[in-house]
Amino acid sequence: MNRSIASAVFVLAAALAVTGCASTAGDASLPMTPLSRYALQVEPGLDRIALAVHEQGLSSNQQSALRDLAARYGASGAGSVRIESPAGDDPVAVEQAYAMRAFLQAAGVPGDRIQMAAYAAPDPRAPVLAGFETIRAHIPDCAMEARNMGPRFSNQSSGGLGCAITANMAAQIADPRDILGARPMTPADSGRAAVVFDNYRRGRISSTPQEPLVDGEISRAVD
Repeated sequence: MNRSIASAVFVLAAALAVTGCASTAGDASLPMTPLSRYALQVEPGLDRIALAVHEQGLSSNQQSALRDLAARYGASGAGSVRIESPAGDDPVAVEQAYAMRAFLQAAGVPGDRIQMAAYAAPDPRAPVLAGFETIRAHIPDCAMEARNMGPRFSNQSSGGLGCAITANMAAQIADPRDILGARPMTPADSGRAAVVFDNYRRGRISSTPQEPLVDGEISRAVD
């Protein structure tokens, strides 16, 4: 009797082990590490401002907003700036749009990279839009990630592990283009290196001459 019970328990344990292995190790779609489950990604974005139409032209606040937009465009590496005036052929709105174009050019945006267009607006005096397409880091919503902290019989990590780290990195990164790849390096300035190597080959001192230290110089610098 005891032998039959032991045999039944052994068969049941073996069946459970086979079932557990088949349900975890056989699923090749599951990511093996949190790094493969959560990775830094980018998504398309739009940096755009809307300026109200004034009879007197651009206000000081609008000029400041355009200046900041031009600075962000120069640092973004985007293709072109698009200025959109409301459809309806309102002369003041059209004049505002071209005044914005002239201001952006004066702020450093090349004229051939400024596009003029119209958009369907409910009012001919609707704001004039100016902006450019850019990319931004995708921040995952970790609160929506499923978490199962119950017992599991595999080496897989729990759901949500690594999400907070990726979200924090995405929120802090300064330039989302760094996610796509390393920035191109500028050419090295080899002029000084050539002088050092030339002095070395000639048997001369290759280091830069040091200025003599004058007594009291450090104390005067502190003062």
